[in-house]
Amino acid sequence: MSKLRVNAFSLSIDGFGAGPGQDLENPLGIGGGALHKWAFSTVTFRKMFGQEGGATGPDDDFAVRSFENVGAWILGRNMFGPVRGPWQDESWKGWWGDNPPYHVPVFVLTQYARQPIVMEGGTTFYFVTDGIHSALEKAKAAAAGKDVRVGGGVSTIRQYLSERLIDEMHLAISPVLLGAGENLLQGLDLPKLGYQCSEQVATPLATHVVIKRA
Repeated sequence: MSKLRVNAFSLSIDGFGAGPGQDLENPLGIGGGALHKWAFSTVTFRKMFGQEGGATGPDDDFAVRSFENVGAWILGRNMFGPVRGPWQDESWKGWWGDNPPYHVPVFVLTQYARQPIVMEGGTTFYFVTDGIHSALEKAKAAAAGKDVRVGGGVSTIRQYLSERLIDEMHLAISPVLLGAGENLLQGLDLPKLGYQCSEQVATPLATHVVIKRA
């Protein structure tokens, strides 16, 4: 059965999934890049960005798992880019260049309509204006039995969590304090929502935690 998953989502020790002040120069917010050192060190992520080398081991194992059996993605608009408000033109096509790392349909939550964007490598961005449930329905149809991965950002994951729609969530807690930004779990009572920790693995760069809906 198709699952709705969060994978390889990095958090600071104080719970922030992105730093403050996201813009073109700081796509992960100020200081947010430090959350992802565990990922950037792995063979899987380096290969994805056309780089050689990288580490194997538990960090890379979780990176590999994050891409297994994914048939579609859901992203919030902030994950797609720093553009705010109505689309001024069609020039912005994401952070990732002509060949994004998704290679499957990607559904972007937004309040402003835009025509789909067909990219190289099998990625097509679709823009969904009628909410998280509509995006999930469309993504599951496109995934054709495979899982749907919620890539973020924080607000998008929180919306799906609060509706108990996420089946499984892998968080990589990095040894970093941000002090400000977007807090993932603040105000969410995960046990009350039916979630529990099912796995934990510590490495020098992150503590990996898997949380599943009971």
